[in-house]
Amino acid sequence: MSRVVTIVQARLGSRRLPGKVLAPVAGRRALDWQLTRMRASRLAGNIVVAIPTGAADDALADHCAALGFACFRGHEEDLLDRHYGAACEYGADVVVKVPSDCPLIDPAVIDRVIGRFLAMPDAFDYLGNLHPATYPDGNDVEVMSMATLETAWREADRPFEREHTTPFIWERPQRFRLGNVAWETGRNFSMSHRFTLDYAEDLTFVRAVFERLAPRDPLFSLQDILTLLERQPHLLELNAAYAGVNWYRHHLDELRTIDASATRFPEESTT
Repeated sequence: MSRVVTIVQARLGSRRLPGKVLAPVAGRRALDWQLTRMRASRLAGNIVVAIPTGAADDALADHCAALGFACFRGHEEDLLDRHYGAACEYGADVVVKVPSDCPLIDPAVIDRVIGRFLAMPDAFDYLGNLHPATYPDGNDVEVMSMATLETAWREADRPFEREHTTPFIWERPQRFRLGNVAWETGRNFSMSHRFTLDYAEDLTFVRAVFERLAPRDPLFSLQDILTLLERQPHLLELNAAYAGVNWYRHHLDELRTIDASATRFPEESTT
């Protein structure tokens, strides 16, 4: 059986919202909620938090260790190197990448993507749910073989490929066997529903959701969130100015497979 290692990259030095992963949310920390939800995944295997080596993140490493999660310390800006180092350290055959700004991620979404990859071991080098994205933003799951990650680690030389870990892979469909898992509902909320954590407005939204749903069930589902938003649509407006905003917007002149329809600048958003 393949050894699955799920890597959550995290740091305290976020430029837009410093310390966001340890921001208080409904009596806990944002990262605590995310790791709790990820631990409910049946297929995530060993969950490792990959943290920069600098002293500025020592408190984060201590916090994760206190929660009982494995930590790996690596390069601050070269996320590809950090992911590869963590995967090597923990003996991965299959590597799963989930960013630490997804506190609302549904464990069922994680299992759906990993399950597809494991069920078809000869079909994919890389499988995710982002190319094209259909799930609400903040349900990001990418799965790849260790050999594929190692190839990217050896050969990727452009700064954005090192910083964002997987573009070297999904930008080369002629070289790698790529797959995508679309949202089973047939809907596309990737540009309209923002469940990720990057701005102060996102934190307000995340807090509002957890305060309403977590007391009943800390493992509330994606559908539970959508039902809440149907009943209280004003919540969706809390961070609507950033709906569809992602890192692609800074690299449209470099990316081969992504165009402007997959991202949005904050000033172009409507509230």
